[in-house]
Amino acid sequence: MAKDQLQVLNALDVAKTQWYHFTAIIIAGMGFFTDAYDLFCISLVTKLLGRIYYHKEGDSTPGTLPSNVSAAINGVAFCGTLAGQLFFGWLGDKMGRKRVYGMTLLLMVISSVASGLSFGSGSKSVMATLCIFRFWLGFGILAGGMIAIIVSAVFKAYYPAPSYEIDANLSTVPEADYIWRIILMFGAFPALLTYYWHTKMPETSRYTALVAKNAKQAAADIETTTKEGDEFGLFTTRFLSRHGHHLLGTTSTWSLLDIAFYSQNLFQKDIFSAIEVYKIARAQTLIALCSTVPGYWFTVALIDKIGRFKIQLMGFFFMTIFMFALAIPYHHWTLPNNQIGFVIMYSLTFFFANFGPNATTFVVPAEIFPARLRSTCHGISAASGKAGAMVGAFGFLYASDAIGVKKSLMILGFINFLGMLFTFLVPESKGKSLEEISGEADQEKGTETQSG
Repeated sequence: MAKDQLQVLNALDVAKTQWYHFTAIIIAGMGFFTDAYDLFCISLVTKLLGRIYYHKEGDSTPGTLPSNVSAAINGVAFCGTLAGQLFFGWLGDKMGRKRVYGMTLLLMVISSVASGLSFGSGSKSVMATLCIFRFWLGFGILAGGMIAIIVSAVFKAYYPAPSYEIDANLSTVPEADYIWRIILMFGAFPALLTYYWHTKMPETSRYTALVAKNAKQAAADIETTTKEGDEFGLFTTRFLSRHGHHLLGTTSTWSLLDIAFYSQNLFQKDIFSAIEVYKIARAQTLIALCSTVPGYWFTVALIDKIGRFKIQLMGFFFMTIFMFALAIPYHHWTLPNNQIGFVIMYSLTFFFANFGPNATTFVVPAEIFPARLRSTCHGISAASGKAGAMVGAFGFLYASDAIGVKKSLMILGFINFLGMLFTFLVPESKGKSLEEISGEADQEKGTETQSG
């Protein structure tokens, strides 16, 4: 690393917090909101799609999606996300983080709108086009319950309908076909707002200095926002000896987390006994407000105090405990007087997921790898996570049907335990600069010694 590049990095480490940093937080936060919304709102939508497109005249129960159709709609976005994480992760190291983030935002806007416009004359054509558009939505994806409950409440007020038991034909009003389309298309709105502010952002200074090797431009970016020697490629012997176990740790923990986390999120409608869509949206919103959102804020407050490693280890530990506490006495929780306790225990698993590995598995890969490979390694780690999400989306559906919810929860508890064990492969990055963590600072010292 040249001397002027080192000065740029030192300036980054001592730079004061400025307005740019808050802008970056808002832009990144809106991106995460859009990602989560687009992935999780489908859980509510699938329930509604079953009632609209798979209703059978004269049936005593509402229509439901066939298992294979439900698995496809829930899981196809993760297939796209897996491919997108690998592709855009690699592209981010080639073209820069800013340009690639802009491309993903535009793709998400187009795909969200297209998902809501899924067309066809019958159920098969609508489901097929929806799957196609959600694949590309997932390809662009690097609090769905809240918007879902708002939309559902509005339509409930303007288009009241009796329950299915009272009147099967009137229980699903024609306007219900608009609800799921509005819910899916809403995902384009925050991404579209984010795109304008994204265009005003400079490229990350570390990428400019270390990868593009433009120290002058990096210094200019620092004013706005605030290696020549021993390089090695991805999966070389040098990389594997220095970062191989780290990459194994980030990929395995992210994958194991997503198996458990996404299967719980996507199939809340199956775990909870509420029949009506509005009630499910209300239950999902309650869990989000009381567990998932507070869990994130606990992480924000404490991640630089107690460290990434301890938070991730603690999160996996308590997720394991609460999952087994739900699974082992599962019959006890199904009794009418104990259902509130089940919801509380179930919510605690989400709290410790977000005050735990759901936050740290995203942060750590962005810190521990060299700058020129950071985006690629983060993409590999994220793609591994989405592979786990696919297992959760497809596997949990069939597992819950074949072996029941109790054994499925037992399996998820064991998966969380494995995540806790693999956490020991992940280094602590608290209080260190990115160059110290990735080993680039050591390379710089060696380069300066040789040049001196």
